[in-house]
Amino acid sequence: MKIDWAALGSVFGVSLVVTVALVGVFTLGVVGLSLRERATARGGSAALAATGAYVCFAACAAAVAYGIHLIVA
Repeated sequence: MKIDWAALGSVFGVSLVVTVALVGVFTLGVVGLSLRERATARGGSAALAATGAYVCFAACAAAVAYGIHLIVA
């Protein structure tokens, strides 16, 4: 059995980058919701923060759905 170390390293690198990016986008969504809560508590409006948060969560959901599609197909 021969292991293709270059391919294994490539898969590891791509997986690491995608995981860090996905966690970062999810974190931005949580921060956006936090900003919305702060603005609401102060009596203001933070529609942009809420919209950005929902876009971040939708991007996370799309990435997860694409990953599941790749695994199942």
